[in-house]
Amino acid sequence: MLLQIPQVVDAGTLAECRRLLTGADWIDGGVTAGTQSNLVKNNQQLPEDAPAAAQARALVLQALSTNALFFTAALPKRIYPPLFNRYEGARNAFGSHIDNAIRTHPATARHVRSDLSATLFLSDPDSYDGGELVIEDSFGSQRVKLAAGDLVLYPASSVHRVEPVTRGARLACFMWIESMVRETERRRLLYGHPGPAHRHRRQPGRGAPDRVLPQPAAHVGRGLNVRGRAPPGAAA
Repeated sequence: MLLQIPQVVDAGTLAECRRLLTGADWIDGGVTAGTQSNLVKNNQQLPEDAPAAAQARALVLQALSTNALFFTAALPKRIYPPLFNRYEGARNAFGSHIDNAIRTHPATARHVRSDLSATLFLSDPDSYDGGELVIEDSFGSQRVKLAAGDLVLYPASSVHRVEPVTRGARLACFMWIESMVRETERRRLLYGHPGPAHRHRRQPGRGAPDRVLPQPAAHVGRGLNVRGRAPPGAAA
């Protein structure tokens, strides 16, 4: 399931993220690529331990923790701490690849199963040419270039690429999500069921909305390990 989620971050948060990234020191994006992906990856990335990355990451996770649509679609159990990349000049593209099935955080050694990938666009689409995220799914190639602050969520097993940026700079935040429901089709059913499936309620003192499942979808969700659930803001 490929899903576009509008306005995940508001204008103020977006402006602060851009300010943090503008003054940061960028490195070769190959540091988080697997053996095969590294052959086609040509971009820049903010070091995971950079102060600017930590501050921007906290802003993104806070926004995700209050976004009901993200929670409903991803049913996140664990999120790999969001990363940030830049496509500009000679470092401007990422060829076709599939994300690693397991991500291991270098500081904590905790593992995150990559069920879903997400890209949060941070640059206005008219500020750069090219840079479309192209995702191959059952309906063919989907070309994604969203407004700043919007996010696209898609299966991490999808073949995808970023087209060359020929003008300007493309800034984005990206992450991987381990879902409480591993199978894509089961998540699709839980998300797509009409009526009560899309109602949310917030419990006092909890950062993430609770999902109200209709009776048919509740059978699909019996395999959820809800006792091990973490809210969307809980990173590995």
